[in-house]
Amino acid sequence: MFLALVPAFQEQQRIGSVVRSLFDCVDGVVVIDDGSSDKTADTARLAGAVVLRHSINRGQGAALETGHVYARRVHADYVLHFDGDGQFDPNDIAPALRALKDSGADVLFGSRFLDRRSTIPWFKKKLVLPAARRINAFFTGLKLSDAHNGFRIFNQSALSKIRMTHDRMAHATEIPALVKKHHLSYIEFPVKVTYHEYGQGVRGGAQIIKDLLFARFIK
Repeated sequence: MFLALVPAFQEQQRIGSVVRSLFDCVDGVVVIDDGSSDKTADTARLAGAVVLRHSINRGQGAALETGHVYARRVHADYVLHFDGDGQFDPNDIAPALRALKDSGADVLFGSRFLDRRSTIPWFKKKLVLPAARRINAFFTGLKLSDAHNGFRIFNQSALSKIRMTHDRMAHATEIPALVKKHHLSYIEFPVKVTYHEYGQGVRGGAQIIKDLLFARFIK
């Protein structure tokens, strides 16, 4: 069973089309509504998704881990992380899964930098993402071409071992750290990203560093 896990917050405008676009690519779609006050949950359910809900907004990392708990319970063979805002291209899913299976790896990380299909805002491309790569390498020891890309596929072994504790965006660095900790194999794969909003900026990056440092020093 191949499940798509879709974290969503205030995405009633896009979540329906995202869910419908996934059914040709996966066996089931699970939307984790992270405390939305709009009709994200109802729209996702009408589109055919299984909907899990947080009563308050906890963050993308917490939403994905809620999805992981569900996927483990139903014994999913593979899980896909796929954003609920329509940034990713469903056409990348089948070739990505095939590449993961052919490689024999446990984890696939999507990358905006392995082809030229993504038009990345200049500030993000030249400043934010290079800084994220350095932060990621420092905290994880893994040198990924695209450190904070939300398109990922895990096999069952990775799903059983990757248990996230960072509720918010620091999970994007925690995941590679857990891949290294548990000696999981991984590949990178080119994916297209279409920007509707700017996303993580300097303030968001500073919060990620704060969360990572706090977690490191309280252990």
